[in-house]
Amino acid sequence: MIRLTDVSLYRGDKLLFEAATVTIHPQQKVGISGHNGCGKSSLLALLRRELLPQSGEVELPPSWQVATVKQETPALDYRALDYVLQGDRELSQLQRQLQQAEQQNRGEAIAALHAQLEAIGGYSATTRAEKLLAGLGFSPAMMQQPVATLSGGWRVRLNLAQALFQPFDLLLLDEPTNHLDLDATLWLQQWLQRLDRTVVLISHDRDVLDGVVGQIIHFEQQTLRLYRGNYSDFEQQRAEQQRLQQLAYSRQQQQRQRLQRYIDRFRASATRATQAQSRIKQLQRMEQLLPAYADSPFQFSFADPDKLPSPLLQLREAKIGYVAAEPLVSVAQLVINPGDRLALLGKNGCGKSTLLQALAGGKTLLQGEYQTAADCAIGYFAQHQLQQLDVAATPLRHLQRLAPRVDELRLRNFLGGFGFSGEMALTEVERFSGGERSRLVLAMLVWQRPNLLLLDEPTNHLDLDMRQALSWALQQFEGAMVVVSHDRHLLRSVVDVYYSIEGGRVCQFDGTLAEYERQLWQKTGKEASSDGESRRQQRQQAAQKRQQRQPLTKALLQTEKELAKWQRQLTQLHHALSDATLYEGESRTRLLPLLAEEGEIKQQLEQLELRWLEQSEALEQLDE
Repeated sequence: MIRLTDVSLYRGDKLLFEAATVTIHPQQKVGISGHNGCGKSSLLALLRRELLPQSGEVELPPSWQVATVKQETPALDYRALDYVLQGDRELSQLQRQLQQAEQQNRGEAIAALHAQLEAIGGYSATTRAEKLLAGLGFSPAMMQQPVATLSGGWRVRLNLAQALFQPFDLLLLDEPTNHLDLDATLWLQQWLQRLDRTVVLISHDRDVLDGVVGQIIHFEQQTLRLYRGNYSDFEQQRAEQQRLQQLAYSRQQQQRQRLQRYIDRFRASATRATQAQSRIKQLQRMEQLLPAYADSPFQFSFADPDKLPSPLLQLREAKIGYVAAEPLVSVAQLVINPGDRLALLGKNGCGKSTLLQALAGGKTLLQGEYQTAADCAIGYFAQHQLQQLDVAATPLRHLQRLAPRVDELRLRNFLGGFGFSGEMALTEVERFSGGERSRLVLAMLVWQRPNLLLLDEPTNHLDLDMRQALSWALQQFEGAMVVVSHDRHLLRSVVDVYYSIEGGRVCQFDGTLAEYERQLWQKTGKEASSDGESRRQQRQQAAQKRQQRQPLTKALLQTEKELAKWQRQLTQLHHALSDATLYEGESRTRLLPLLAEEGEIKQQLEQLELRWLEQSEALEQLDE
């Protein structure tokens, strides 16, 4: 078992928790809960022995093997499938020894090594690895691709597959559903449910927590508390605990007030001074209870839209994608009216994000009729917007650029609802985590009072408190919305109608999310046990993908060349501007043209960087 006894842990000068005592028994599956920055990932690092506690003891069985997901994947030239197989070190070592023994023709060693391979399931290893990769969304063709050709999101999945493949007694997972679509998330949930090993899981997907774990370790008031049950059970227990805490606090406050009134009234009385002194001592001895408080620092809402024209947006006979000859999605007709709450469902790479980008007026609309009402105000949230934030600016400065005439106090009050209170509102974005950047982009979107929301994975990087606050705000939103998300709790809370993208076509799904999930349970189960497609089909898929990638890769390389050219010009210009004589006397007349040229070059670089980002996203979509 895992035992933490009176453990205190700091991260730098910051106390994460102290005097924590927790026991996790073999084969228990435990979820870790707490707001962003409280120390959840540091707790996993403690269990990996990458951190040492300042006090207390952390005990793990010495024979236990611990599996964890790597944070980075080098650009390797061997197959994705081989990368997963290398997760089992004993298997890799036996295979190398067998190869050497066969080269040296050592019969007894060959027989012994074959027996060892059979004992550890070595002959089924490739099939097991293929099933893991298939469950996480890899096609047979992608399994054969070199790791170096995979995008960042797929490399994250590859690391997850390797962690699940290796032998372990304890599995540590930190946000494993990030970069997974709904299909892969459901498959992972099902896989973890069947697992008979100890699991410690950090996840902001409450459905995964509800489906997998039987205990929750919650960070509260700088210590750890263990709750029995899944996340929904924890919420109920926590709410009841807070209710009782608030009730006890209220009763104590009433008692303290009665005692204080008695003391104030009779302190100077000759006949009752003794009783008053007794009440003073009673008041001093009384343990000061704290009021119950809501852990969530987030509280915001969407303002009612100024206007709600109908329809807000229409799309007809549309082809969506990045290459005209190879559209990803075809849309016969999509009309969005005020109050519509739509979600797009489908596998990674099917075109959900691409369609959402087209609805936002992006370049992915290859052909078709696109029409928005005159008063349609689109609020578009996508992950690439996190990279477009000004890293040198603060949240307050970002909002001031949107609303230069609004007073600072009002802006800071608004930012406080998104967790940017006090110094956080004045902290540069470059110091922010992914979750903090997501909150800032959402804050900027809410401020602009849209009447049509287009949300692409809005809960990525957000903790459970912020996800719940966003869900509440969206439930009250008066406009229309189209959502892409693998967060099932969010979808159930805010969506009325589902559209699925399959085979390049958008069709309304006639059923609930639960019915869609049931279909996926059956489908992912079949796919996970499938032997895969034929080699001929794999080669055809790989050739088709290369053909699609070729023009995009060429365009990306051209953009990179242009970026390098303009960057060289900027460097030369900065060298010229470093001449001190430019800033003296009559020479200053030469300064203005140089500064104007600097502005033009920076503008050109900014446009090229945006183009590079769009082209990179297009390539990543093809990789999915």
